[in-house]
Amino acid sequence: MDSFDFSPLFRSTIGFDRLMGLVEGATRVDQQALAYPPYNIEKTGETSYRLSMAVAGFAREDLDVTVHENSLIVSGKAKKEDDEARYLHRGIARRAFERRFSLADHIKVAAASLDNGMLHVDLVRELPEALKPRSIPIGAEPRTGPRTIEEKAA
Repeated sequence: MDSFDFSPLFRSTIGFDRLMGLVEGATRVDQQALAYPPYNIEKTGETSYRLSMAVAGFAREDLDVTVHENSLIVSGKAKKEDDEARYLHRGIARRAFERRFSLADHIKVAAASLDNGMLHVDLVRELPEALKPRSIPIGAEPRTGPRTIEEKAA
């Protein structure tokens, strides 16, 4: 069974459409597209991540890293090769590719670098101040009843 029917969930939830779209998209993944180029996703700290992608044969100008609406898009465009080259064996796939990764809320791309055929994209979770936990000081005297701010004589 390769497909799931998520329509009952769409009928009974409100405000979860982005999450349902992610789940539905994950079930429609093309298995062949997952194989090229190979990549790793690692957690490098409490709030930081690194995407490492093997892009041997691609130059810096052949690669594009874009963030658009909570999606990280990594694409590579292979240059036209010599028509005169005669290969006896061709095992290095230098075909164009586009990989899409869904980013959680508040994940930002910090940097991208190309080193020895590996593209590294560093990501960090940056929570806004309003979402960070904050300590509430406890006062010494209890408040009893309403307080008078201004008092005027009648």
